[in-house]
Amino acid sequence: MPHKLFEPLQMGDFELKNRIVLAPMTRGRAGAERIPNELMAEYYLQRASAGLLITEATVVSAQGNGWVGSPGIYTDKMVEGWQIVTRKLKTTGTPIFLQLWHCGRASHSDFHDGALPVSASAVKLNGDQIHTPRGKKDYETPRALTVDEIRVTVNDYRTAAANAKEAGFSGVEVHSANGYLINQFLDSKTNLRTDKYGGSLENKYRFLKEVMAAVLEIWPSKRVGIRLSPNGVFNDMGSPDYRKTFLYTIKELNKLDLAYVHIMDGLAFGFHEKGEPMTLAEFRAEYDGIIMGNCGYTKETAEERLLAGHADLAAFGRPFITNPDLPERLKNDWPLTPFEDMSLWYTPGPQGYTDYAPFTSSSSE
Repeated sequence: MPHKLFEPLQMGDFELKNRIVLAPMTRGRAGAERIPNELMAEYYLQRASAGLLITEATVVSAQGNGWVGSPGIYTDKMVEGWQIVTRKLKTTGTPIFLQLWHCGRASHSDFHDGALPVSASAVKLNGDQIHTPRGKKDYETPRALTVDEIRVTVNDYRTAAANAKEAGFSGVEVHSANGYLINQFLDSKTNLRTDKYGGSLENKYRFLKEVMAAVLEIWPSKRVGIRLSPNGVFNDMGSPDYRKTFLYTIKELNKLDLAYVHIMDGLAFGFHEKGEPMTLAEFRAEYDGIIMGNCGYTKETAEERLLAGHADLAAFGRPFITNPDLPERLKNDWPLTPFEDMSLWYTPGPQGYTDYAPFTSSSSE
């Protein structure tokens, strides 16, 4: 079986050395001030044999916060912190995109000095408790953003995109997946609005359309990607009209000539079971550019998608946590260090983060 995973790919003006991507994964090492640091730089450097790196989700504003220890991109100190990361990666030649994030209702007033989190509509997230700076708490019913506040939030994305450029990133990925703010506008379950941001497919897409336009004022289109989760149930998502929503969305995105569209077609993150899962083939039929597939892939399932022509890139998340040299391990069929233990995923410090050795030094002959 041929191995497309290890072939180069031209993505805009980047020649990616292989088709393996480090998927964005929240790791919670930025501290209370949300400022990236040397430890984070080392983490990304260790994984730079990927063709493309995508950072952990990074909040575009203080209002966007909803995860303890996740980084931001909305202050000068945060920009300076990310510069440590991008400088360290310069020598590798591997492009790194910053993922732009706003948690929306997947947050808590503990993150916001007592103010409620915001969303498309006042629809509470039904799920397990959320970890806040003051411990585990029940989710709260969010407050619907006003039209004026939506305008401010769109501008927050524009500013964050500009800050990402100043920080030395190769490009940005707009996080429109996994039940966070943009996804909350797209999904009928969380968007009950009756103004120009709700109701029709066009209206539910409007917030994302405005965010993309703002980001594209700052970056050339081939330096901008986007992530979608059409099958996702994470953060209490999923509506019966999901297929219509995401087919409309992909047709609109096809007009933008983006670097890539990153689609979580795998079901490892959970499935909303509102119908048959959407496949990359459905998106390929509507999208002319580069498609990146993701979610629970093995080497074999990633290769299948590439060989079928349904995807051009394959993003790996959890296997990269414990296998910093994942591309080499996949290429040589070396065994993978198990990655199922979640106990150290979000803890501060190097343990479970930068202390995994590459195969050549960890293996016994």
